[in-house]
Amino acid sequence: MDFCAARTLSGAGDSAKTLRTPPISRKNAEGRMNKLARLINNRWRAIPILGVSQILAWGAIYYTPVLIAPLIAEERGWSLTFTMAGFSAGLLAAGLSSPFVGRMIDRHGGHAVMPAGSLLGAAGLVGIVYVSDPVLYLAVWVVLGAAMAASLYDPAFATLARIFGTDARRAITLLTFIGGFASTVSWPATHFLIEAIGWRGTYGFYAALLALLAAPLLAFALPREHAAAEVLPAGPLSKRTKHLPATGWPFALVAIAFALYAFIPSALSAHMLAIFTRFGIEPATVVLIGALFGPAQVTARFLEFTIARRQHPLAIARLAIALLIFAYATLTLLGVSAPAAAAFAIVFGMTNGLMTIARGTVPLALFGRSGYGRLLGRIAGPALLMQAVGPLVLAYVAERYSDPAALALIAAFALAALLCFAAIRRP
Repeated sequence: MDFCAARTLSGAGDSAKTLRTPPISRKNAEGRMNKLARLINNRWRAIPILGVSQILAWGAIYYTPVLIAPLIAEERGWSLTFTMAGFSAGLLAAGLSSPFVGRMIDRHGGHAVMPAGSLLGAAGLVGIVYVSDPVLYLAVWVVLGAAMAASLYDPAFATLARIFGTDARRAITLLTFIGGFASTVSWPATHFLIEAIGWRGTYGFYAALLALLAAPLLAFALPREHAAAEVLPAGPLSKRTKHLPATGWPFALVAIAFALYAFIPSALSAHMLAIFTRFGIEPATVVLIGALFGPAQVTARFLEFTIARRQHPLAIARLAIALLIFAYATLTLLGVSAPAAAAFAIVFGMTNGLMTIARGTVPLALFGRSGYGRLLGRIAGPALLMQAVGPLVLAYVAERYSDPAALALIAAFALAALLCFAAIRRP
């Protein structure tokens, strides 16, 4: 009996051993879980999260008026000028509210501020669908302007600087890779949706994406960590640790330079293709020339990331604007032909791709991370105001004077911006 009992107990023990997880398998499972946890908790997850939100915000709010505004004007009996004036009012509102948004990101983080921007954007798009009074229409665009101030590149850059500190340049460049495809995705998608469900259904669909996808992603998945403040060594500061004061002429030159440049893409994006058409280039060819802009942006950002990432951001900004001035000079000397126009569009796209990165990295490199969100807001304010007036001013010059005069005005703004950047002395 004792022998049998012993065998039974031994058998039971062997069965229990077979049910246990082998130590090696357990370690492998734990290792996989740890890797997954590190992947989920890694601060670099901010890039795809912000990338999705950028594509949705730019695509739903900023890029849609060019396709939807004519339909709104036709349905409601408004002029196209008044309908597009709503978009200009939104840009003005964005410029006025950007400093406040920057302060809020410095204080509370992008995970608290940017979801509010997505929800405001959703509410504004729904508002455009239902309002028919002209005053209310403009008021809705003011709401959408506040949404843009809390949703587009500037708050995203401020969020990345808060997470990564002074090492945010790489993260900013990676984010612009994704954001550069916003127009590529938005315009075909918007055209398809308008054909399928009308402009009202299109805005309703975009509002749902902002409220149900972008806002929850930003609120619950965006990293909440705050990069440690820079600890400066005792005694005299080395050249590597110095920053310029974010006051006086250093800041004024940076703000003026970016405001002057902001006039250029806003004005050219609205009128470049029309100007080339009036120079005698076939409309189908002009459309192909315009399609070169997006890939040129992404190509320039890739070159900055791979080849020029060790260059100071201020040098990148100077080079970018100098390239645009050179392209204008070439266009003037050779005349506006299809190849020259295509080359101009490519260089313009590369300039804009580099300047988008510079808008986030130049202030960080010159002034440091302290109060960076508020700093970006102060820079974004006048830049957005220039974006709002750019299309109107260039249209006036082209109609009152000539298309060459309009292109000369673009070159004058580029030269003035380059002079401002050249006057800034690196610390």
